[in-house]
Amino acid sequence: TPLINDLRQRAQALRLPGLLAHWDQVGQADWLPSLLTWEEDERAQRSLDRRLRSSGLGAFKPMADFDWQWPTRCDRPAVEELIGLQFMSEAANAIIVGPNGVGKSTIARNIAYQALMAGHTVHFANASALLSDLAALDSASTLTRRLRHYASFDLLCIDEVGYLSYSNRAADLLFELTNRRYEKKSSIITTNKPFAEWHEVFPNAACVVSLIDRLTHNAEVIAIEGKSYRLKEAKERAEERAQRRRRKKS
Repeated sequence: TPLINDLRQRAQALRLPGLLAHWDQVGQADWLPSLLTWEEDERAQRSLDRRLRSSGLGAFKPMADFDWQWPTRCDRPAVEELIGLQFMSEAANAIIVGPNGVGKSTIARNIAYQALMAGHTVHFANASALLSDLAALDSASTLTRRLRHYASFDLLCIDEVGYLSYSNRAADLLFELTNRRYEKKSSIITTNKPFAEWHEVFPNAACVVSLIDRLTHNAEVIAIEGKSYRLKEAKERAEERAQRRRRKKS
């Protein structure tokens, strides 16, 4: 029957040869659907746990707690569309541009988390750490393997491009990585520098124009403007502490 065939296909997908070898005895057992569901759920959870541990995502604020009223400019529908992951089906990129503390990394981490929940492989890395990792490799074969590693993820998030300046070699490595992923896999870049100022990030690098061209082609570019939310929170915490001290004195 269709139900029995479906159960058999699920058992094959789970690679359960012992069960399949005795299918004539167990194929119509009442407990079989529950057994397969338990195994599927357990494997899915283990896969998610493994991908979360290796993603580098870390702790982050969920979008439910994001204060949309704080930025003076932020395209909420565009952000929510990115969280819906449609851009990944098109192998497109997302570029989030804005000053320090306006929520760029929070948005990128939430998109990455949704990609993980949807079953994708994800890697989230600070730009400085990623480029330092690549630049430290002297062997051509080792560098090739490492580039292949970063190029393999369904979604690669490179956070905080622009907070430091990098050498020409770093620019070349980022271009090589971008080129390997171009129109194959999606990337998210967060940066505090508009593209017109990327020559300050990669001084004298000849590939900057080509790098920007690869990143922005078929990309969603979201500009966020406003003051630092972290600074706002720091001021609020300082005020709360001052109020507690005043209450203790009174």
